[in-house]
Amino acid sequence: MRYAGVTLMILLSAACSKGPKQVAEVVAMERAGLPANPTDAAWEEAPEHLAKLVPQDQVEPRVLTPTTGEVRVRALTNGNEVAFRLEWVDDSKSDKPGPTKMIDACAIQIPARIEKDLPEPQMGQEGKPVQVTYWRADWQSTIDGRGDTIRDLYPNASIDHYPHEAKPLAPGSDAQKEMALRYSPARALGNMRGGPRSVPVEDLVANGPGTLAPGPSLGAKGKGAHQKGGWSVVISRKIPEGLAPNQKTHIAFAVWQGSQRESGARKMRTGWITLSRRSGS
Repeated sequence: MRYAGVTLMILLSAACSKGPKQVAEVVAMERAGLPANPTDAAWEEAPEHLAKLVPQDQVEPRVLTPTTGEVRVRALTNGNEVAFRLEWVDDSKSDKPGPTKMIDACAIQIPARIEKDLPEPQMGQEGKPVQVTYWRADWQSTIDGRGDTIRDLYPNASIDHYPHEAKPLAPGSDAQKEMALRYSPARALGNMRGGPRSVPVEDLVANGPGTLAPGPSLGAKGKGAHQKGGWSVVISRKIPEGLAPNQKTHIAFAVWQGSQRESGARKMRTGWITLSRRSGS
C-alpha cells in the first residue's frame, strides 16, 4: 500500500509538471526573435499568467452577467518590442460584421508612463493616459482572405454596380480612387475602422472612459486564430518606455464575445496586473 501510494504521488507530480508554469504576474521573457503566430512553439518558453476577468459594470453600457471567465497570457520581448499571447474560451466565432452583429475582440492596456501612482484601470484618467492595443476578429478575417465588400458579406444581394466601378474609370486610377472615396463618406472623414486593413490591430490612447482615440503609432502587429473552441491571439507593440530588464510596469486585459452582444464598453476586463521584464537566463 505504501509503495502504491508513493507511486501515485510520483505520477501525479509528473503529470502536473507537464502543464504550463503558472506565475502571479505577467512575465515578459527575453528572446532574440518574437513569434508572430499564436501556435509557434516559442511561446512554451514563457510562463503563463491566468488573468481572471470581471464584468465592466462601472460605466454605461455595462455588463452585469459574467461571460468570459479568464484569459491565459504569455509574454516575450526582444528588448525593442513586446509580444503577448492571449487565449480564452469562446465556442462561437463571431468575425463577420452586419446589422445587429457584434465582433469577437481583445485588447491590452498599459500606462503611458511608469510611475508610482497608477491611472484608473478603467481607460486611465485625465493627466494619466493609457495606451491600448486592440485586436478584432473581423479585421483578422479580411487579412486571412475573406472579402470585405457588400458582395462578399451578402452573396445573395442584388447589386448592379457601384459608381466607382463604372467602366470609364480605369481600375486604380486617381479618378477611380476619388470616386470610391466620394461614395465612402466615413472613410472620407478619416474613419478607417471599416474596410480592408494591413494589420488586425490598432494603437489607441485614452484619458478616461469615453475618451478612446487613435494614438501615436507603437508599431502594433497581431494575429489571431480560432481553434479548439477558443481564440488564441498574438498582440505585439513597442516595449513600454522605461521597462528595462528586471523592471516592472502594469498591464490590463479586455475580451469581447460577439455572441454575447459585447461591444464598446460592454466587455469583460481585468484590473491592473504587474508586468515584468526578465532575462531568459
